[in-house]
Amino acid sequence: MVVLLAFTVQKFLYLSTPPGADKECDPLDHESAEESARAALPQSSLPWVQNGGTVNDASCLDETAVYGVVGISSEADVQKSLAYAREHGLKVSVAGVKHSMGGHAFAKGNVVLDMTRFSDIRLHEDRSTVTVQSGATWHDIQNVIHPKYAIHAMQSTDIFTVGGSISVNAHGMDHQAGAVENTIVSMRVMLADGSVRTLSRTNNVDMYDLVVGGYGLFGVILDAELRLAPNDLYESERRVIEYTEFPDLFEEIENDPGVGLTYTHLSTSPYSSFLREGIVYLYKKTDTTVVENEIPPLGEISMVRLRRFVMNVSKYGGVFQSLRWLSEKYVEPMLESCSISRNQAISSGEACLVARNEPMHDSVPYLQNSLKGETDILHEYFIPRRSITAFIDGLRDVMRENEANLLNASIRAVNRERGVLSYAPEEAFSVVLYINQSTDADGNENMRRVTSELIDLAIDLDGRFFLPYQLHYTGEQLRASYPNIEVFFALKRAYDPGELLTNTWYEKYGHML
Repeated sequence: MVVLLAFTVQKFLYLSTPPGADKECDPLDHESAEESARAALPQSSLPWVQNGGTVNDASCLDETAVYGVVGISSEADVQKSLAYAREHGLKVSVAGVKHSMGGHAFAKGNVVLDMTRFSDIRLHEDRSTVTVQSGATWHDIQNVIHPKYAIHAMQSTDIFTVGGSISVNAHGMDHQAGAVENTIVSMRVMLADGSVRTLSRTNNVDMYDLVVGGYGLFGVILDAELRLAPNDLYESERRVIEYTEFPDLFEEIENDPGVGLTYTHLSTSPYSSFLREGIVYLYKKTDTTVVENEIPPLGEISMVRLRRFVMNVSKYGGVFQSLRWLSEKYVEPMLESCSISRNQAISSGEACLVARNEPMHDSVPYLQNSLKGETDILHEYFIPRRSITAFIDGLRDVMRENEANLLNASIRAVNRERGVLSYAPEEAFSVVLYINQSTDADGNENMRRVTSELIDLAIDLDGRFFLPYQLHYTGEQLRASYPNIEVFFALKRAYDPGELLTNTWYEKYGHML
């Protein structure tokens, strides 16, 4: 009994302990991970924060040797870095928090601009906008604009930088707002030659449509003015449904102007409910008002260690995945917290309310771990709304046939989005997958196979796959999913003939086609 208890405690600690440092994995490309022979020149006045060495991204699989990393804290730092690279025959990549999973923020031998120190935030209450430097995170912006204002469009978690979000044209839980691009009033971008342009939907439109969703290849985003939303009060609701009911339910949601935010989780329990049952999360606007200073400050996520344990133990599959789904279905609704109680509300019709900012104020620390020999990989597919059930059926087959360890599957809605590389040329559903894999050769090969099969499935249904993730696809799949890709690459070379701005993704595919 004592031995069993000791083992249980040891296992809990292993699965719940936060990482002490960045996670280390065997790289996919050992050659790219070799230390760069060239280091930053010592006489340079640039604010280097790393001289040579390697960088990695959130996948933990893309360790890459770089020339060095410059800590950007001013516009002048960006301009001097570009000039330095031109002078010394180097190339430049732009990095935020590096959550793209295919080396989109760096390339071998590059000068990497770390934008995370470039993070000033200015609120303009007279026009309900905020101007932010590109290294600011949504988490920091929320803390500045709360409690009066809320973010209009961003990802479902707040860890990303504004520059990174614009570079992939990210979207989130607001099915009406669409992607981040829809909230941009204007932005300033430094081109490869060091000149600065102001871009918007009406000014320098051609360049605007290349920078939005352009993966940092056309210029360095300096700052952006973004429209804000009112920090509405919502009453939350959950509905458990069969996946075949989802299209009709979403049509109902879309026609209800009172629904401010929505997303859906699909069951990852490997038994009868696998990708058949779902929980639809709804946040509905209320007529309730409270005194502004009674809306509490934004809090950080609670029970992080327990959440990390639950996520990590579910990686063992079977009964553990089933228990996590049952917990989300039955236990979490009873533990749901509300920031504004009935006693605080001026009208007392609702028992528990949350402000708009709160569902998006999650930095997901419980997803960080120090487990050895494994990592968690994101996928995202944009499927025309008429084909969502067919995609889920195909997804279920691919997961089971390849014995993929699917940790999470969610659905969000996107509108028709603009940009030369638009991932949604028509209204679509975004299917986001979070898959655990081993970091050995077998794990990487299985993930390559799963990725290829899912991309083919999406293409067969006139859908597209999201480009910020692992580079397991072929040039033919890229062309089939993004017919404008060759135009995009040709424009890249026209605007930046020296190809000063680059990344691993462009190095692989930019000349392949």
